[in-house]
Amino acid sequence: MTGPKLNEKSYVAGERSGTKATAKYVRTSASKVRAVLDLVRGLDVKSADQILQLTERHTAIPVRKLLASAVANAVNNDNQDADELFVIACFADEGPTLKRFKPRARGRASRILKRTCHVTIIVARMSDARIAIVQARAERQGAGSGRPAATNRRDRVARSKEQAADTSVEADSEVIAVDTEESAPVASSLKPGASQENGTEEQADIASDTAADEAEEN
Repeated sequence: MTGPKLNEKSYVAGERSGTKATAKYVRTSASKVRAVLDLVRGLDVKSADQILQLTERHTAIPVRKLLASAVANAVNNDNQDADELFVIACFADEGPTLKRFKPRARGRASRILKRTCHVTIIVARMSDARIAIVQARAERQGAGSGRPAATNRRDRVARSKEQAADTSVEADSEVIAVDTEESAPVASSLKPGASQENGTEEQADIASDTAADEAEEN
């Protein structure tokens, strides 16, 4: 296809709309790559990388590498800030098809088409209003838990371990409190004063019963 792509936001031939990175002769069909590109088109670079990292399609791996290459080109060649970039355009074009054949019965053969494609990702700087929205969203997500957002996996693991330790300590304290409350009535019933009082009352009852029996016999 000659001329600029429609989703590149540039309708004049030769006009540059952002920083480009291209991966040619990727050994997969263009339709499979387009399904992944539709997930990240128009998103900021950080969100797009997170989505590609969690996408289970095998074509997400070369697309994520290509996105990192486009960001590196923008940072090193155009002096852009990586946190201010977004995917302004991304598309996949069909490449040459490798033709192979598989032997079949009666001397026949079946055709095998090994398709390739050329993937292109273009990143550009976001507007000031959109940058403010993205920063506010990140601050809000970090302040939602009451703690600063973890920057890497090591920080997230350490924070999870701290939360698990706090939960276990609270559970142990609750168990101790319950055991203390249950043992309090038993301890009060086993006090020496209470046992003596009960024994005195029983002795008085026995003495009164003996006196009544002796009176009846007389």
